[in-house]
Amino acid sequence: MSPTDLPMPTARIPVPTRGCDCTACPFWAGPDGTGGPATVEALCSGTNSDCSYCGCSRAEADAPSGVCGTCPIRCPSRDNLRAWMADVGATLAFDDLHLADHGLPRLPGYIPQVDGTNVAELDEHLHWPAYAVGLRRVFSPRSHRIYPRWREGARAHDLLGLRPGQKAVLSGYGEDPLVEAFWSLRRRDQLIEQIAAQGWDLVLACNYSIYGNWPRLEHLINMRRSLLLATEFADAGLAVAPNVYWFRLEDLERWAQWIADTRPPAIAINAQTMRSAADWDRWLLPGLHWLAAQIPAELPVIITGLSRPDRIATATHLFGTRLTLLNQTPQAYGLHGEVMGAQGRRRVHASTPDAFRSSVRYFASLMPRTSEVHP
Repeated sequence: MSPTDLPMPTARIPVPTRGCDCTACPFWAGPDGTGGPATVEALCSGTNSDCSYCGCSRAEADAPSGVCGTCPIRCPSRDNLRAWMADVGATLAFDDLHLADHGLPRLPGYIPQVDGTNVAELDEHLHWPAYAVGLRRVFSPRSHRIYPRWREGARAHDLLGLRPGQKAVLSGYGEDPLVEAFWSLRRRDQLIEQIAAQGWDLVLACNYSIYGNWPRLEHLINMRRSLLLATEFADAGLAVAPNVYWFRLEDLERWAQWIADTRPPAIAINAQTMRSAADWDRWLLPGLHWLAAQIPAELPVIITGLSRPDRIATATHLFGTRLTLLNQTPQAYGLHGEVMGAQGRRRVHASTPDAFRSSVRYFASLMPRTSEVHP
């Protein structure tokens, strides 16, 4: 049973204070950093100065009820915030969440993400150890159901046409509407059971976004939701790498403490939305440096979305042979007869399978482990 299944009287659920009033918030760390009355952790050091939602009319004391129904942002002034807090287990902490450990499959240093079709053709003459498929190829963003081809006993290895010993990885990342729909389904447990029945060797758990112009509460709820979903996948019997996202140093410190306490089989970091130089320099790179120095030296790290050789080189320098890289570049380029190589992106007018195989080998050559796998 997940924390969201536990009944709790609504009146007892702590909620942040309307208008982002830190001094009255039960989760504010306070000037001494010891934590608010709802937690002993220093969950939040204060409001996000870059928030674009601080002028919301709902923050006014006389605001009418029901005005938050169409707003996707969970801020302290929401009229249904207590329901959202109940939905994440009435807390924003991590210390009640533990990941069932089903081990980690043997992974190569590089895993290509594909669309789930014609994998056998792409893999011809390649025989790659593992392939990944994105969540939107399995779970429909329109119907909010598993696609028909993935239902009723369908096995991931069979549908992908994998050879014996090849691994199937479900990359649970997607655009915000997709992962929000996944979370909001009334019987999410049944959906996860369907996915578990597909026999994936590893699931990279969904990540919920943290944008710089969002309220701090949205960050805290989304980190909690990401970890909650990871525990639900693991409870269904799947090997899971939880997604680690952060906005402040205190977030990284909480993640490091949770990792030290629970020893997950691996962690995953989604870098797909961190494309600009500013994102890399100000957010992703400092966080990677901090994690490399603080998490256990043997903990495998799976990063999705890096494709620039210089950034890959930095990541491999930080994490060494425990790093696995996953991206969609070989198939995306291959569809246009393009390859990624030492000379950069080039149009060579090759067939999609040939271009795909060339790019896969190139990315693998950038990793400390090429055809080798985790022991």
